[in-house]
Amino acid sequence: MLKAGDKAPAFSSQNHHGQAISLSDFQGKNLVLYFYPKDDTPGCTIEANEFTALANEFAAANTVVLGVSKDDCASHQAFIDKFSLSIDLLADTSGELCEAYGVWQMKEKNGVSKMGIVRSTFIIDADGNLASAEYGVNPEGHAQAVLATVQAL
Repeated sequence: MLKAGDKAPAFSSQNHHGQAISLSDFQGKNLVLYFYPKDDTPGCTIEANEFTALANEFAAANTVVLGVSKDDCASHQAFIDKFSLSIDLLADTSGELCEAYGVWQMKEKNGVSKMGIVRSTFIIDADGNLASAEYGVNPEGHAQAVLATVQAL
């Protein structure tokens, strides 16, 4: 698992518009990269709405917020349209980004074990280093806590 102080793993993935987005695109800015299990599910919707509600505060702190799941671009666009989200969502359909950040893990629900995305958030500083790495986060109130961490950088 990654930890604060590690170099952020490089990535290139498509956003909901099908445009390639890379870690290097954000040099000189802070980046919040949050991983969530699935578009338009209760916890994921709470998290996306909270990050959207704080978008201006993140922008004022020189920070870009990107959500990542294994959903495809069309699913992401539908999710954005349904909830008027103002953040970009990356389609990690291959799972490479999830693997690089260590969020693709064995999960148990109702006694059944299966692989899935563990809800996790990484704050990458303007130099490309991890300022924070959190695995297994609770979606409610999380965006506000992340904002406070970013503002303290």
